[in-house]
Amino acid sequence: MTQMPALYIGHGAPLLLDDPVWSSEIAEITKKFEKPKAILIVSAHWESAPISITSPVAGTPLVYDFGGFAQKFYEMTYETPDASALAARIAAMMPDNEPLHESRRGLDHGAWVPLRIMYPDADIPVLQMSMPTSDPGKLIELGKRLRPLREEGVLIVGSGFMTHGLPFLRDWSIDAKAPGWSSDFDQWAADALSRGDVDMLASYKDLAPAVNYAHPTVEHFTPLFVTLGAATQADAIPETLIEGFWMGLSKRSLLVA
Repeated sequence: MTQMPALYIGHGAPLLLDDPVWSSEIAEITKKFEKPKAILIVSAHWESAPISITSPVAGTPLVYDFGGFAQKFYEMTYETPDASALAARIAAMMPDNEPLHESRRGLDHGAWVPLRIMYPDADIPVLQMSMPTSDPGKLIELGKRLRPLREEGVLIVGSGFMTHGLPFLRDWSIDAKAPGWSSDFDQWAADALSRGDVDMLASYKDLAPAVNYAHPTVEHFTPLFVTLGAATQADAIPETLIEGFWMGLSKRSLLVA
């Protein structure tokens, strides 16, 4: 098997599953590489220290961590195979002073919504890992630690949203025009990514335009640093897979080799 890439994807909300355009774009991602042996995903919706993983048992339940949506979204399933082997492998990669904690938690919507589109047969073992910090440097180091998994057929995914200023949206329609703060932040990030400037991206709180509007809380941006850390080279230039906006928020998604 060839080496798997690492991804950063915008996962939207459950409504993504009803958007034929964005769904088709996410489905296209899987044509870029072989089918992985397993998937490790870090989602914006699980911030927890120490580092923890979801239950590895087959048919791990889903977390319906959202409200106000149609009933069908709360009845969806995504029953993946046993992931105990991946859990053991990840545990072995952790330093002695940072043991991996196994939980009974299921996959949240930052994991199962995009994966339902990418791999609808749910026939690949999946683990979700908590994001133990928002510090870019520490998340990059975590990505570096996980990098060898790519050579073992494991797809590493950071799942967030390139802009996520929900409190500042005025038009909640799917095709809403991007607010200036959203497009400005997205363009700044795109420029830094096009140059492989990880240091600039890591300094986003100080350097990025409209950062307090684009990310009033940072958890949808920071999974990017796990992805960048898992890159083969520190200054790798990511490939943009998806760009554009959804409800005015940037759905920019990336692949790093």
